[in-house]
Amino acid sequence: MDQGPSVINRAGVLLRALAAREPDGASTTVLADATAIPRPTTHRLLVALAGEGLVERDQVSADWHLGPECFLLGAAATTRHDITPAARESVRRIAHETGESAFFSVRRGDETVCLLREDGSFPVRSHVLHEGIRFPLGVASAGLTVLAFLPERERQLYLSSVDLTERHGPAHSPGSLRERVAVVRATGYAVNAGLIVEGSWGLGAAVFDSQGSPRWALSITGIESRLAPPRQAELGRMLMDEAHALTGRMGAY
Repeated sequence: MDQGPSVINRAGVLLRALAAREPDGASTTVLADATAIPRPTTHRLLVALAGEGLVERDQVSADWHLGPECFLLGAAATTRHDITPAARESVRRIAHETGESAFFSVRRGDETVCLLREDGSFPVRSHVLHEGIRFPLGVASAGLTVLAFLPERERQLYLSSVDLTERHGPAHSPGSLRERVAVVRATGYAVNAGLIVEGSWGLGAAVFDSQGSPRWALSITGIESRLAPPRQAELGRMLMDEAHALTGRMGAY
């Protein structure tokens, strides 16, 4: 039987897992654990990917990193897929006006991927999010707001088919997610009250495509005292205003 698709699938899973761990990189064991691919197979695939320049290995730490060929492929794809110019203005304005770190994320299947980060002036920052990091829908404020505004059938199918508790804890059980989704739909914006890293809060608002689907999200992160009530409502309204304006600008995508 031709194992080509399986090999390609595993290589793609490894590359995405590695991208989520940049710029620190990751060891073979960490990547094997994160992808549920046996360690010997993980090592063989990484060596093969290194031969194509898609990954490279640090000679001191032995950790793996994305290779130069990934950069070249990404640069070639930007003419067709780069949506960040339309969002950069919003991200910068949010960071400037709030003093917090601001982000733009895109939905990719059952995940959100952070594409842009802009730090504000407040000296204490959260480093939970960075460009390239991925979280399942419902985890982090961007993924929670996207999940909340999916069509009802799609949202319920997702909630009934995933188990986020093993990796992200009981606060991400389907019941807990449903409760937070209801709050997001009522307020219009998502709140992550330190559920990824204690003390690091996030707020997010969905950005919709021309079909009315939540395809992107704007978000901010900061310490609890900066994002908790009563300031939270003000920041939430600002995020929704920016997300509404950006939705209008994203009509071509």
